Amino acid sequence: MRTGTRGKHVCVVIGATSKWQSDGRNTLLAHGHTVDDSGLPSGVRWGVGGAVAQKFAQEGFFVVLTTRRQSNASALAAAIREQGGECMTVELDLVSQDSIATAFATIRREAGDPEVSIYNAGYLEGRDLPPDKELLEHVPVEILDTALHIACRGPFLVAKEVLPAMRQKGQGSFFFSNNSNSLRGRKRMTGQSLYYPRVMMRTLAQVLTEEYSEHGVHVANVVIDGTIDSPGTRALSRNQNRPDLIINPLKIAEAFWYLHTQDRSCWTHELQLTPFAKSPSF
Repeated sequence: MRTGTRGKHVCVVIGATSKWQSDGRNTLLAHGHTVDDSGLPSGVRWGVGGAVAQKFAQEGFFVVLTTRRQSNASALAAAIREQGGECMTVELDLVSQDSIATAFATIRREAGDPEVSIYNAGYLEGRDLPPDKELLEHVPVEILDTALHIACRGPFLVAKEVLPAMRQKGQGSFFFSNNSNSLRGRKRMTGQSLYYPRVMMRTLAQVLTEEYSEHGVHVANVVIDGTIDSPGTRALSRNQNRPDLIINPLKIAEAFWYLHTQDRSCWTHELQLTPFAKSPSF
């Protein structure tokens, strides 16, 4: 694939920051305040999105960080530049089709067509429901609407933005960062979002694999099967005594790079990443 307008191949990370970063929404919900991340390596400060962005920048890509508010990614962008990488930040709200279209028009104009797109968007709606509101009959429909926007409609709209150029050029990578709830439907437990729409994200990855592999586009669903190390999750009491159950986001980023660099003769279309001390979900 030709390089972008910046003279480098382009990697777009949808959801480049983490809700568990030091001042993230999950962190504030769980702890009631920001947490100190000054002692943590840069690879874990912004979760999977930040680690993936840093990895591809280190490999020579021009990285586009998307987030709902540009300020969310300012520290990550600074870290990438300090490491010698190049990046830009584009605001993108996955609930709005116009926002998605505008964001990708900006990306194509200022960076170029993406060679790699990684869909890493998450949501926390429903985490603040109390234990006696776990049953579906108590869940507000607005929570379902958000989950459908982020896990189903959003990736559909992003796919429509990135896949045509990849198909025309005969190459490209489109990867989904997913979780174990994409493997089968499970009840919403207290402290978790409504995750069963992620099954549809996995299904979309399977559909796109069948539709676009023959055109040279590598599509894969990555099941991150466990708790990801980050400032907010590291500070949780339940994670203090079992570090062997925490997944290093730097290693997740290496898995995404591995997928992108696979030979066409043996593409992987689903990858499940589980800590050694945990039984894999199914």
